[in-house]
Amino acid sequence: MSNHATYDDASLILRLYELRREERMRAARKWFAEKCGPETLEEFRALCPPGTDENAFFRQVSTYYEMVASFVERGVLDGELYFQSGGELFLVYCRLEPILAEYRAAFKNPGLYRNLEAVAKRYEAYINRNDPEAGTAFRARMRTMLGKK
Repeated sequence: MSNHATYDDASLILRLYELRREERMRAARKWFAEKCGPETLEEFRALCPPGTDENAFFRQVSTYYEMVASFVERGVLDGELYFQSGGELFLVYCRLEPILAEYRAAFKNPGLYRNLEAVAKRYEAYINRNDPEAGTAFRARMRTMLGKK
């Protein structure tokens, strides 16, 4: 990661923050954080049937963070600067991770959410630099939020 964040990086982060504050996106993020945590593709399909608000919320949040991750992956946005305030991306990945292989296979798209996965792994390494258990602790908190052990 670069230590050369620019004014443009800061401006993009602020713009991304503004987009997160849009009313529908806030509702989608709230639902995702509180309710989305399928452990199988079958659970996902029951939780987010096509045509429902839940399905729209899932797509809105997951594709938003895939887009953000693509900016980091392509070097448009300094990853280290983003990581200093971008923990929600890791939450999204943690919620998708259990179903990601099945989801990719079902949609016959092995590249689905590749940017999100790559950047989330970099984020986890970033937080683990201060404490090697930080990523594990974060994952545990995400499960607890859903009432899972």
